[in-house]
Amino acid sequence: MSENKTGKYLKYAIGEIILVVIGILIALQINNWNNHQKDLVKEQKILLQLKEEYTKNLAQLQQKITMRNNIITASSKVLSYIDNPINVSKDSLLYHLNFIGTDPTFDPIKNDLIESGNLHLINNESLKQRLSNWTSDVYQVQENELEWQKFRTEVVMPFMVSNGLARDLSNNIWKDGYTPIHALNQKINLKTKIGSSKHSLAIEEILNNVELEGLAAMAITWSNIANIQSLALQENIIEIIALINKEIER
Repeated sequence: MSENKTGKYLKYAIGEIILVVIGILIALQINNWNNHQKDLVKEQKILLQLKEEYTKNLAQLQQKITMRNNIITASSKVLSYIDNPINVSKDSLLYHLNFIGTDPTFDPIKNDLIESGNLHLINNESLKQRLSNWTSDVYQVQENELEWQKFRTEVVMPFMVSNGLARDLSNNIWKDGYTPIHALNQKINLKTKIGSSKHSLAIEEILNNVELEGLAAMAITWSNIANIQSLALQENIIEIIALINKEIER
């Protein structure tokens, strides 16, 4: 009789333990499900933010590509003037030299996704990989931009000043009002009276200057190199946005 009671007690105790274990497992499962749902909500918020940021980055990058294309077109025109210096007008030369003096620099929105440790919330592995590589991809573009920036500062702008072009170039920019393409507020348009230079501009002498030929050729080279990298980055951004949209819509 005592043995039967003991057996029943053991069965009851084991049953209780099993129920407790099952209860714990169910509680853990519910907790994991709740945490997963919270992570999904966080992921969606991050994805929406990323979509907005990369859409703006794409627009800015395309703007810089256009600026470099303008430099290439203007530099090619200047080279054609050098090769055929017949009836080249001052206004036309100044117009194209203005483009050569521009400085396209890509400055994307910096996202702290990696630094914050929230990258793990992104479930799409392809998207996660592209986001991880973003900084190094941007650097490839900016590295070339810095080379052009240095050349522009040390060669292009001193040439404009030493050959008496700087005042007329500046006047052409500001006389009718101007908003820099990289300005934070594109609605602000400034008009400044600088006036044309009173010194005569020796067009033929400028076109015969071998330095102008060299800087126009280098402007084409550096702009093309930067655009090759920029076009690759543009494809990457388009793919990132497509992956984000896919995850938002799922």
